[in-house]
Amino acid sequence: MADLRSDFVGVKSPNPFWLASAPPTDKEYNVRRAFEAGWGGVVWKTLGFDPHVVNVNGPRYGAVWGADRRLLGLNNIELITDRPLEVNLREIKQVKRDYPDRAMVVSLMVPCEEDPWKKILPLVEETGADAVELNFGCPHGMSERGMGSAVGQVPEYIEMVARWCKQHTRMPVIVKLTPNITDIRYPARAAHAGGADAVSLINTISSITSVNLDSFSPEPSIDGKGSHGGYCGPAVKPIALNMVAEIARDAETAGMPISGIGGVTTWRDAAEFLALGAGNVQVCTAAMTYGFKVVQEMISGLSQYLDEKDMTLDDLIGRATPNVTDWQYLNLNYVTKARIDQDSCIKCGRCYAACEDTSHQAISMSADRVFEVIDAECVACNLCVNVCPVEDCITMVEMQPGEVDPRTGKVVEKDYANWTTHPNNPASQAAE
Repeated sequence: MADLRSDFVGVKSPNPFWLASAPPTDKEYNVRRAFEAGWGGVVWKTLGFDPHVVNVNGPRYGAVWGADRRLLGLNNIELITDRPLEVNLREIKQVKRDYPDRAMVVSLMVPCEEDPWKKILPLVEETGADAVELNFGCPHGMSERGMGSAVGQVPEYIEMVARWCKQHTRMPVIVKLTPNITDIRYPARAAHAGGADAVSLINTISSITSVNLDSFSPEPSIDGKGSHGGYCGPAVKPIALNMVAEIARDAETAGMPISGIGGVTTWRDAAEFLALGAGNVQVCTAAMTYGFKVVQEMISGLSQYLDEKDMTLDDLIGRATPNVTDWQYLNLNYVTKARIDQDSCIKCGRCYAACEDTSHQAISMSADRVFEVIDAECVACNLCVNVCPVEDCITMVEMQPGEVDPRTGKVVEKDYANWTTHPNNPASQAAE
């Protein structure tokens, strides 16, 4: 098996799979069971000084399901831990003592003033914890009190608090970023400027997942009322991947360690985060859906993949980052056409309906329901590939240099060309 041992900002763990700060990491009982199941580390559920944290006593989660009732996303209205600080600290110390090879990171959220941070950091440090994660991402409840995403949406505050924490602790400082912002690069740059050792992202997305059409209350409903919460789960993965990639390829933050979070459910999800520049991944919803032992599939799957590719974990990290670019640099001389494998086709007609009604009318249907691509109309959008229920029944085939594209009548060029040099671009030299 591939060596999955991880070293993230000096925090060592037997594998790169950590449980994110959330209900699964709220107490000693949970964390011990997680470590026994194989998790490489945990981020302990967010601690604070506020003695008045009170969670609702009704439903705390709203859900979005797929057609097969598979859980696609959770909306969470739970706050930070409502357990006493001293109890959490005592349990953290004991668990770390019993599992010295596992990563123990503690999530923190206190008011945006230097003194509370100065007071809580030594208390966490005394437990033997490996690092702290500053929760600047929570979008509900605590943000209305000037914490969580209320800090994470202001880069100047991120830089200021990160600098305070670096001054008052020897532990590595990880800044957890909110996705509820226009451009993720600015808070990441602020964390870097403040001396943070790493960033983790994404935290949950502010959301309302559904409305009960009998009570007309957002779900989850508390006595007929609902509130926005934090959205997580498989549905947020594309957003998280994009934000991780933006930080990994930004000139000001390139090379800054990233802990990837957001919809990691399988080893493939994890591998995608790692390939885009994350040094490890954090998981929550998958554990809440399938239990702690889901990590075993992640470990075996990632290990087998690395063995098959003859790669190390370090080889995978950032492997895809150089291939992320801006639209203007995409090769406009790369031409493909859709191809339908008639042997695999089940004649459902989804490709035809999608293309005929909403795309480019590039698929024909015969009287006996044989579907064919019309090359003269196909713009290679690959919508048909995505709506086809049979994997690899429809594929995109590259046209070779020298061939004539039936749609444009132009010869396919072998040389790379992009929008910056295209004659239709008013700013290009070719247009002058």
